[in-house]
Amino acid sequence: MKEIFRRAITGVLYVVLLLSAVFLSSDAFDFLFMIFGLACLYEFKKLVRIRGYYIFIAYLALWWAFIYLVKDTTVINILMFITIAVNLVLLLNLFSKKKKPFSEVQKFVTGLFYIGGGCIFLTMIPYKNDEFAKYLIMGIFILIWVNDSFAYLVGKSLGRTKLFPSISPKKTLEGYLGGLIFALVAAYFMARYEPVLAIHQWLVLAVIIVVAGSLGDLLESKFKRTAGVKDSGAILPGHGGMLDRLDSLIFAAPFAYLALNIFSYVS
Repeated sequence: MKEIFRRAITGVLYVVLLLSAVFLSSDAFDFLFMIFGLACLYEFKKLVRIRGYYIFIAYLALWWAFIYLVKDTTVINILMFITIAVNLVLLLNLFSKKKKPFSEVQKFVTGLFYIGGGCIFLTMIPYKNDEFAKYLIMGIFILIWVNDSFAYLVGKSLGRTKLFPSISPKKTLEGYLGGLIFALVAAYFMARYEPVLAIHQWLVLAVIIVVAGSLGDLLESKFKRTAGVKDSGAILPGHGGMLDRLDSLIFAAPFAYLALNIFSYVS
């Protein structure tokens, strides 16, 4: 009971912090995720044992450049495709049966784009037509939370078929499908009450976020299993580390950003 209470308090504070940043200003939201990114990068650095602190300097430089300086769409798209390419390589490693240890350069590049790039595009998502679309980013948070919550509830009550037992033995196919179905339901209602996107766009975005987010969660689980730890950190009592909390969002962010760009281009 004490552990459930700790998780609940931490979860409420986390949500309040996010809501406060989103509705306070775009600068507050940017700053919050810059700090979250540093925390995730610190935890990732420990998991894969990156030497030195140059990666933090590189992350802050990349953040400053793409959040405040770079406005050219082509340059931003190059960063997006690099981030997506790094994520796809990580997925190949996730599903590969061969153990391939990362070199120091590979660890550095992975941390910079998997964590840094993910946080940057998560911050870029709310900017629609040069305006801060706070309900769009809140909708994405809601889709992630609905998927996580119902994947856990359905998996716990109906789960029989293991999804990826070698990496995350508790996750089941039934839980995954339950999370996806309820995320689609949430996307439908958000489309009706918050028409920042059309209904079919909300539904497509929900599928992308659930699929990419679930893969991001499995990917972080593999990093933790390789490192021999249960959680990426202990900054969030009852929830583990910041990367444990944001792994789905960080991995899904560049794919969601690409989808939103395609929506804008098609429409």
